[in-house]
Parts: sequence; C-alpha cells; structure tokens
Amino acid sequence: MDMGVDVFQWTKPKSNNTHSCSVAGRRGQPKCGQTHSNLATLTWKRSFPNLDFTFSLHSPIISLILHFLLLLLLLLSTLCPVHSSQFTTHSIANQTFLPKEEFHKLRTIRNRLQQINKPAVKTIQSPDGDIIDCVVSHKQPAFDHPLLKGRKPLDPPERPKGHDHLSDLSENFQLWRLSDESCPEGTIPIRRTREEDMLRASSVSRFGRKKILRRVRRDTTGNGHEHAVGYVTGDEYYGAKASINVWAPIVENQYEFSLSQMWVISGSFGDDLNTIEAGWQVSPELYGDSYPRFFTYWTTDAYQATGCYNLLCSGFVQTNSKIAIGAAISPTSSYNGGQFDISLLIWKDPKHGNWWLEFGSGILVGYWPSFLFTHLGDHASMIQFGGEIVNSGSSGSHTSTQMGSGHFAEEGFAKASYFRNLQVVDWDNNLIPLSNLRVLADHPNCYDIQGGVNNAWGNYFYYGGPGRNVKCP
Repeated sequence: MDMGVDVFQWTKPKSNNTHSCSVAGRRGQPKCGQTHSNLATLTWKRSFPNLDFTFSLHSPIISLILHFLLLLLLLLSTLCPVHSSQFTTHSIANQTFLPKEEFHKLRTIRNRLQQINKPAVKTIQSPDGDIIDCVVSHKQPAFDHPLLKGRKPLDPPERPKGHDHLSDLSENFQLWRLSDESCPEGTIPIRRTREEDMLRASSVSRFGRKKILRRVRRDTTGNGHEHAVGYVTGDEYYGAKASINVWAPIVENQYEFSLSQMWVISGSFGDDLNTIEAGWQVSPELYGDSYPRFFTYWTTDAYQATGCYNLLCSGFVQTNSKIAIGAAISPTSSYNGGQFDISLLIWKDPKHGNWWLEFGSGILVGYWPSFLFTHLGDHASMIQFGGEIVNSGSSGSHTSTQMGSGHFAEEGFAKASYFRNLQVVDWDNNLIPLSNLRVLADHPNCYDIQGGVNNAWGNYFYYGGPGRNVKCP
C-alpha cells in the first residue's frame, strides 16, 4: 500500500504560541509541536490543482470534526504503515499471510529438511507414496558427525560363531522394491522426509526422536508407554538375535504408535541410559500412514538430546544398497492365515567395537559407531524383546491401539503375534540360546505375554492384545 500518493498539509496564521501537525511528504510520518488554545483560524490545503479549502474554527462543531479527521489520519498511518524500499528480513516476514510463529516454524522445517535429505543420484517412487532417494554412501547423514567427516563406511566385520550364514529371506521385503527398481552400487536408499512429515510432529525440534520419558525399570516405562516384553539381565551381553512376527496393528490416533522390537541396553534407567533398538513399527505421526515399517533407534542419554529413528540424524551408518530403513514392510501376517517374520541380529564387532545390524541371515544393514555410546562402548547389561504402544488417553479411556496382532497371547500361532529363536551373543562372540528369559506385561488386561521353549523355535513367546476391552476400560 502506497500512502504517499496524496499530500496533506496544515497551514496556520503566524503566531508565537502555535501548534502544527503534519502528515508531510511522500512516505512521511506525523510530527507535532505545541499549540495555543485560542487558535483562531486554520487553513487546510490538499494538493489538488487549483483547490484551496479554508474553514473557520469559530464553530465548535467544525472544530470537533477536524480534530476527529486528524485523529483518524493518525490512526490510519499507524495501522497501515508505509515501508521504505529498503526492506529488512523482519519486515518481509510481516508481509506474508502467515503469523510470525508459523513463518518461523516453516523456515526451521525447511532448514532441517536440507540437513536430512541428501542429494540423490537416483529417485524411486514407491507404491505406498514414499520417495526413495539413492544417496552416495559416504554422503549419508551419518557422515555429518564430526568424528565421521571425511570417512567411508567400514568393511563387514566377523560374524558371531554359530550363526547361520545362508540367507532365508531376500531384501525384497519392502514395498518400494516391488517396482523392480533398485539403487546403484555405492549408494544407499533413504526414505525422503517431506514437509508434511515434519508438520505432523508434535515438536519440530524433536522430530525423529522419541518423547522424553520417565523411567522406572526399563527404557520407556511411564508417560503412557505400555509394554509386553521378554528380557534377560545379570550378565554381559554383546548382541542379540530374534525372528519377529510382522503385523499391521490398528493405531487409534496419530500421536500413538505400536511397535515390536529388540532393545540392547546398558547404563541405569536414569539420564545415562544407552539403547540400540531395531524392529518394526506403525507410527502415523512419523510416517503419515498405517503401514508397519522397518526401523532403528539409538540413544545415549535416555532419549533426551541424543539419537533418533532411522537416518534422521548423524549416527547409524548404512552399508546396504537394497534395504531402506523406515520403508514399509510387505507382506504382513493375517489372522488365521499366512504368517511372516523378519530375523534381526545386533552384535558388537570384536575388532572395532561397533554395533552391527544384520537382516535375515547374512544381509548386513549397517552399524552404530562405538563412539556414539558411553556404557554400550563396552557391553550391554540387558537384552529386551517385545511390544510397546503409546496410550495417549485422549478419549478419556484406555486406547484401542493394538499391540502385535491385536489378540492376546493365549490364542497362539496364526492369531497372536510372536518372537521366536531368541538368542544372545556372549563375550567370545558366540551366538547362544537364552537361559533365563523372564516375561512381563505392564497392563496384562490390555496386553499380555506367555513364554515357552521348544525344539523348532527355541526360546519364544506370544504377546499383544487389543487394548481397550471389558477388562481394560
């Protein structure tokens, strides 16, 4: 808006005690001096050619009208300021249709997206709507870390002894691979993070991280997080392996999730908790849909300021060119129908001390560098397997978000979800069966767990549940 098109000027008789106010000149601002109360006449000249209006102020009504017009002009100049051509960044922000806070939020999001999304040599469109970017390996987010800058991914480490190296499952377990597209050698597939992903987040600054949680005995007890888990403790652990049944549980709202995973844990359950985590999850807030997705996580300070999901921060180094962390899993299991599980192994490389992740039997995904951790720099003190959900309590009753298949453990195979072939890695890099598995459900009327051992599955358990029901109101 250009307020300098019309020029208004007040003129007055010469007097020693007078007052003048002017909205003077193009893009000017009001200027006022002192006045004398018995001012007799005032002439108002508007810059139209050959026009000159003179009013007598002897009439109190006209005087009031003029004072009202003057106040109106001053008010308009305040509400509709005219800026000079030398705009500042702040004034540009004020010219947008967005409130200042929203403008700042969008700018923060776009800066973060530039950090997360690396230049791609190839882009693949997934059937589920994901965009997969093929990024040169040494340009992935991990190498933004000061201790990794200028380096390249490490060569494969020595596998644990007693580990079956024959792959029983190909890398084609994700929807994006159904198009027969793949990333070139020397690159890794990364699920692209988009603006709408970050706008869904409850906090942009903590996007890609778990909420800060109160802990009692395990990593995420409290704040509405509920578990049904099997765990071992009391020894030194250098890794763990399990086959995890994959389902697509119903999640009640976007601020809740349902996951099934392994935890490799060390430190106390205070601010120094170290964890490495991997499995599958349904998280509408993080991914924008209800597909189960392969994921990883890590933290070294109890989820406060370190760590993240997948590749959303510098940390996990991916070495595989055919698996996209965070991408949807296909197929999934069906009730009283076909069953599908994924085998995951996490272990500490005896030579370099890094924690590696393997999918199936022999497919390396990548590693967490040992320098990321404090307590896990040496070994783990607890291994945990099982399910976790978030109960936000938004409806005033317990959530109906499902864990596992959404059915209780007692229903058994093809109906309840399971973990099987539970193993740990010992100090000598041997993969061995569990000897003292304990099972625990935070709220057994909502989600429960039942363990067992047999020749075919070794150590196993069924777990899960529907959430809200007659016994879980």
